[in-house]
Amino acid sequence: MVNPDARGEHASKGGDKPRRAQQLAGVLRRADEHPWLHTAAQKVRERLPGDHEYGDPLSLDRDAPPGVVGERLSALAAERPSALKELGFGALQVWQSVSEAQGRGQGDREVAILFTDLVEFSAWALNAGDDRAVELLRRVGGAVEPRIAAGGGRIVKRLGDGLMAVFDEPEAAVIAACQSTKCVAELDVDGYRPRLRAGVHLGRPRRLGGDYYGVAVNVAARIAGEAGADEVLISDAVCERLPEGAAQLKRKRRFRAKGAPKETQVFRVESLA
Repeated sequence: MVNPDARGEHASKGGDKPRRAQQLAGVLRRADEHPWLHTAAQKVRERLPGDHEYGDPLSLDRDAPPGVVGERLSALAAERPSALKELGFGALQVWQSVSEAQGRGQGDREVAILFTDLVEFSAWALNAGDDRAVELLRRVGGAVEPRIAAGGGRIVKRLGDGLMAVFDEPEAAVIAACQSTKCVAELDVDGYRPRLRAGVHLGRPRRLGGDYYGVAVNVAARIAGEAGADEVLISDAVCERLPEGAAQLKRKRRFRAKGAPKETQVFRVESLA
C-alpha cells in the first residue's frame, strides 16, 4: 500500500520542475534585458568587423538566408533591449564582413545602374482606372523584365511604373534599356500607347541588404528623369566603357539635374550597332 504522504511528496517534487523552469527563464530574461549587459554587447559589436548597424530594416536582405535570420531575430526582441539579440546580430555582421571581403560586399564592386519609368503614366492612369492601369503595368513588365534578365541584369526594386536594375557590364545595361523602350512602344492597351524612358550610369554604390544606395544611384535616377519618351540616356562613365562602335551616341548639351555632379556629361543613344 502506497503511503498517501509519499504520493503528495512526489507530486510536489514533480510540480516544482515547471516552476523552476519558469524561474530560470525569468532570470535569463532579466539578465538579457539588463542595461549593463545590453550596453556591453553593443560595445562588442562596435569592435567587430563589418557594419555594426546591421539589423535595421535598411540592411536586411530578405532574399538571403542571413537577412531572413536577422529579420526574425529583430522581431523576437523588437519591443525590448536584448544582449542576445546584439550578439546574434554581431555574428551576422561578421558573416557580412567576410562576404564583402570575398567580393560580395558594399561599395567595392562596379555596377551599371539602370532606371526606367513610363512617361505621363500617372495622368493616364487617373482617367483609365485601376484595372487598366494594372493591365498596362503587367504588360510593360512582360516587355522589360525579360530584356533585363537576358543581359544578366538583376532587378533591385520596382517603383510603381518603373524599376531599378543593376548589371555587371555597362553594354548589357544599355542594350536592355534600348530593347525595353522599343518593346514598350509597341504595346497597345485599349488604344493607349505607353512610352518608356531610361537612364544608365556606372558607379560603386553601397549595398545594404538587397538594395543599393549612394551618389551613383542618385545620378542614374536623375539621368533617367531627364530622358524623354522612347529615350535612353547614358552617362559619360558608361560611354567610356562601351566597346568602340557599339552604339551611335549624341551628347545632350544641357544637363543640370539636381543631385548630379556638375561635370557629369550625358549622351543619348541614337542606335545600337
